Amino acid sequence: MKVIQIPFTYYPDPVGGTEIYVEGLSKHLVTKGVEVVVAAPGNLNEEYEHNGLKVYRFAVAGDSLKLKARYGEGDHDAAMEFDKILEKEQPDIVHIHAFSSAVSSQLMRKVKDRKIPVLFTYHTPTVSCQRGTLLKWGKEVCNGKIVVSNCSACTLHGLGLNQLTSRLLGSIPTYVGKALENINLKGGMWTALRTADLIETKQAAFQFMMSESEHIVAVCDWVRELLLINGVPENKITVIRQPIGHLGEDNQIKQERKQNEILKIAFLGRLDPAKGVDVLIKSIQCDKRLPVALDIYGVSPKDNNSSYVLELEQRAKNDHRIKFKQPVPNDKIVDLLRQYDVLAVPSQGLETGPLVVLEAFAAGIPVIGSNLGGIAELVKHEINGILVESGSIKAWYHNIKKLYGDHTILQNVTRGIDSHASVNEVGNKVLKLYRRCIVEKQEY
Repeated sequence: MKVIQIPFTYYPDPVGGTEIYVEGLSKHLVTKGVEVVVAAPGNLNEEYEHNGLKVYRFAVAGDSLKLKARYGEGDHDAAMEFDKILEKEQPDIVHIHAFSSAVSSQLMRKVKDRKIPVLFTYHTPTVSCQRGTLLKWGKEVCNGKIVVSNCSACTLHGLGLNQLTSRLLGSIPTYVGKALENINLKGGMWTALRTADLIETKQAAFQFMMSESEHIVAVCDWVRELLLINGVPENKITVIRQPIGHLGEDNQIKQERKQNEILKIAFLGRLDPAKGVDVLIKSIQCDKRLPVALDIYGVSPKDNNSSYVLELEQRAKNDHRIKFKQPVPNDKIVDLLRQYDVLAVPSQGLETGPLVVLEAFAAGIPVIGSNLGGIAELVKHEINGILVESGSIKAWYHNIKKLYGDHTILQNVTRGIDSHASVNEVGNKVLKLYRRCIVEKQEY
């Protein structure tokens, strides 16, 4: 069996949880005799090897892509380049892990034209939510039901418009947007007037991706519910949670913190507003004397001069308790986390994992995280961690202070950590789905 894996991006570019998942899954599949090829969008068409896996990058159009294509059919040139990879590799199945202008409905059509079965894994809210957080008006957890007027208004609100203006623009009939497209009006207010049409286009592309996939993997329960509410048949969905890829060195033991010692907190992830690092820093700075140490292993955006990153660095520069550190390799994360008392995951949107929560549990340390989405599915309040109102600086401060001051709570949540699925267990489940999809496609 040969499979092509399609993530958002791939090494050596900066990666996220999806790409870590893909690499771990791929390596396990290889041990089961599966031939694995990774194909991901990139700046150039190229072929190389990374950690024993064959990797293709297919070039994307970038800023030259038309607005409607970004929301709908996607990048024609990227799809054509991917089709060349299909022609060369002749896979038995394609496993799609992304939905973007590069990994699009046009790319899906190239796969289906060759009658190749597709397994789709829903990894992030961006698959169906244009705002990208699944938080209605940036605050209330959304059930994910795609309603053009509602989603249009919420998208505009996320771009900085007030709710009233967002609702008015979001309710503009889609034919207005189509008319503006025909006379090539775009940018600023023109794009705002086209938003409902663009969201309708995205909805159609999402539905196409779901309908053309032979099967869909939901990596947590809320994704399953979202798919069901948007009309995906129940028998087409399987929940397979993310695995722990690297368990670290067996001989390393987590040292238990002594009472009144400094509380050592780690953050690992992208330095992006959606990850809530600013909330974490501000909460610690509510009390300049709070005996904590926060180490931020942040992955910066491609634009290293990002105003958000600069804001974080500026806020923390005179606070000796907060340090920015270089990201560490994936296979070193579990061992690194054993040096800390708790992992902070202050995400401001719904996560499907995130993987770092499982890595913390593998390291034997609890998690203090936002009471949202996949975090709330994995972290059980005051059993294996602490759940906090996502955007409340006061709530984060109160709970960090409690973890420092109440030694019993920290001991209890540390001892409440259970084991979670390994990449081998998850890989075996995915392999069964591959075989099922291939057989059903042949029978059809």
